Amino acid sequence: MPLNHRFLVCASTLLLLSSNAAAQSLTVLYPEIGEPYRAVFAEIIQGIEEQSKARAHTVPLAANSDAAELRGNAARVVIALGRQGLRAASALEPAPAIVVGGIGGSTDAERYTGISLTPDPALLFATLKGLLPGVRRVIVVYNPQTNAALIRIAQDAARTQGLELTALEAANLASAARIYETQLASADGCRDALWLPQDAVTVDENTILPLVLKESWTRSLPVFSSSVLHVKKGVLFGMYPNNQQLGRDLAALALSMQNGETVRREVTPLRAVRTALNTRTASHLGLNLVVSQQRNFDAIYPQP
Repeated sequence: MPLNHRFLVCASTLLLLSSNAAAQSLTVLYPEIGEPYRAVFAEIIQGIEEQSKARAHTVPLAANSDAAELRGNAARVVIALGRQGLRAASALEPAPAIVVGGIGGSTDAERYTGISLTPDPALLFATLKGLLPGVRRVIVVYNPQTNAALIRIAQDAARTQGLELTALEAANLASAARIYETQLASADGCRDALWLPQDAVTVDENTILPLVLKESWTRSLPVFSSSVLHVKKGVLFGMYPNNQQLGRDLAALALSMQNGETVRREVTPLRAVRTALNTRTASHLGLNLVVSQQRNFDAIYPQP
């Protein structure tokens, strides 16, 4: 083979390999904010790069940034982290396909593809049954404006676990407080449990949470949460994101879209989770978990 022909063949091969590698590089828009959130986004991006096997094109967004540097960019798929990332990605021209992550469950699930920060109720209910197999009913107070879709998912998950889900609507703080007072007064700690979703209205940190913690402790009513912060304060268990795995899952969605595959337009609950347990509350409820059982949890409170 002539030297110049061999050179052209090698050059063509290198270009093809370069093109294939570039096809796996993903664009990620994320808020440029301080700790601890900066570390969270860094872990998600690490997972994205692990899944795509390529360095991501990351665009940190300062306050009021609109990601102007990406306008006219050829990226067909963008991973948008946080609401600021989503706003910036939505303003891009030409409009890319968007995969959203790091956003609460109130995102319009029918407009976007991605994964919310709300733990999948199926995982919460499975953990509940593993700890307390005698529980038959789960009570939840929710704001229909933000969590109606989550409750529909939870109804199916509860049936799968043989649980009855009593889902009670509360559109404001006063209504939520009245419902909690009624439910806590009549709940049976042997068969009932209370679920605290991610909901600023019905799980108000200053009013509702202290009420729930006090009454549930007095009545030995199991309470579990979609927030790890509540576990630190006294609920039995809760879940929080496995950030690197979330990044890998977001990248898998983005790569499928980038490769032209059909991906369902929906924002699904978070399944890449870690679980935290409050051993003091567990002991109060009669759950004396040995060390081997505690190893099933990623975080233990109070910390030894």
